[in-house]
Amino acid sequence: MQERNNRPTRSERSDKSGRPDGKFNGQRRFSPRPSFTTERKFIIGRQPLIEALNSGSNIEKILLQKNAQGEGLDEIKQFAKTHTIPVQLVPIEKLNGMTKANHQGVLAFISNVKYLDLQEVIDFVVAKGETPLFLMLDGVTDVRNIGAISRSIHCCGAQALIIPDKGVGALNEEAFKSSAGALEHIHVVRVSSLLKAVDDLHMNGIQVFTSEMRADKNVHELDLTIPSCIIMGDEGKGVQPYLAKAADYFFKIPMATNFDSFNVSVAAGIILYESMKQRLFK
Repeated sequence: MQERNNRPTRSERSDKSGRPDGKFNGQRRFSPRPSFTTERKFIIGRQPLIEALNSGSNIEKILLQKNAQGEGLDEIKQFAKTHTIPVQLVPIEKLNGMTKANHQGVLAFISNVKYLDLQEVIDFVVAKGETPLFLMLDGVTDVRNIGAISRSIHCCGAQALIIPDKGVGALNEEAFKSSAGALEHIHVVRVSSLLKAVDDLHMNGIQVFTSEMRADKNVHELDLTIPSCIIMGDEGKGVQPYLAKAADYFFKIPMATNFDSFNVSVAAGIILYESMKQRLFK
């Protein structure tokens, strides 16, 4: 009896691979150059970017060639300004190094999150009957810390993460991985000015807290059952002085030793847990 050959046929291998047959069945919306691509997570060219912006696509950052001129640029700049999308002017060599396509002096990174308006988030949280608990980041650039902080925000029942449009780590794939998916479950607000955001919080009756090594109160002595926003700064520099001046309350986190400080994500987790504990067991 002849032994059966168990090796799959070419067609079976093709079926198992799940690969397409190589044929293009649809129509291209744009010409090959400039182009829209999701494979590398960015949009190339002026018209593709304009269409993406008008369709509500989430944009992390826009790179514009220095001294670029021509049709569409003013529209892109105005849209970016209105929707708090960071714009960085770069030499043409940088764009050429990122793509071989005809970029027309424009390249934009697609965001993994949808950035929301602060007032809309406040209104939404209050309308749900919840007491606002937000966390603001000032100068935190390590995306793993941002991811870990986002995880604590979600686990402790806070509703929003507030970040500036510049000077903070990008919410990229690494941040998502560090958050264990929590970034998909919290509101992320991006603002052009943290100081103005603090003013907006105050106008909505939300008190602002920030850490200070020389503060009189320990974190557990605060009343965190009230509408609150906690500002966490860079581990080296802390919260910027002009922003700290706008805060309502200062606190410190006690330590058993005289070591420098907690990691910022750990410190954020401690105060968020304290907030949750007070709210659950008040």
